[in-house]
Amino acid sequence: MIDLHSHLLPGVDDGSKSVEQSVRVLRHFVDRGVTEVCLTPHMTVGKAEAGIPREWDSILGALAAQAPRGIRLHRGVEMMLDRPLTAAAADRRFTLGGTRYLLVEFPRLVAETAVLNALAQVARMDLVPVLAHPERYSCCSVEAVRHWKGVTGALMQVDATTITMPRTRGERARQLLAAGLADILAADNHGDDRSLATAREALGQRNRLSAELLLELNPAAILADGPTEEVPPVRLKESLLNRLRTLLDSGP
Repeated sequence: MIDLHSHLLPGVDDGSKSVEQSVRVLRHFVDRGVTEVCLTPHMTVGKAEAGIPREWDSILGALAAQAPRGIRLHRGVEMMLDRPLTAAAADRRFTLGGTRYLLVEFPRLVAETAVLNALAQVARMDLVPVLAHPERYSCCSVEAVRHWKGVTGALMQVDATTITMPRTRGERARQLLAAGLADILAADNHGDDRSLATAREALGQRNRLSAELLLELNPAAILADGPTEEVPPVRLKESLLNRLRTLLDSGP
């Protein structure tokens, strides 16, 4: 599996705080079948205009020197589009593995039309926006995401652990999967125990093709700067849905 969204470059944002913590997570990843991971620390358009912070190179070197065998590290950022993307911030040094794919996010209360306009602006700069955790935004719906994708060519990165959440955010994530609108899954690990293995287990054998596309083939295509494939609609295992219904029924 390939994870394109993590906060494992230590000590630079709200993710992992040390090389040792990141190494523990990477070992956890390897044990669960993750072979490649993209380090995507938080970045804003304003800060990006000053370039990559110099200390990030040495931090990455220290992490790479201690990383476990069996996993490959790539660079990128998670770009906060709280203002229009500029030419300086569209530099390939910020994209996923130096490709044309840029991982982006928004403030949580962003409006549907603001998302559309920002994604379109990224696309006009010859980049493919990959929207991180669209299920996090209250404006997210199947209809809205279908429109965003159709107009801008954006990809949707749903969080791997969100699909097992019982309430609103989880419901949105599962709706996107059921509509075939998710393109990749990622753990969005912040130095904790979140892993793609959660999604692999939830998807099960009945969604084997979708799981392969979401967890392996489409992430690999992005790192190769190639086209991704459409993911068939996902139907989660009935046992998982029953557990979620139980949680909902027993809630306050």
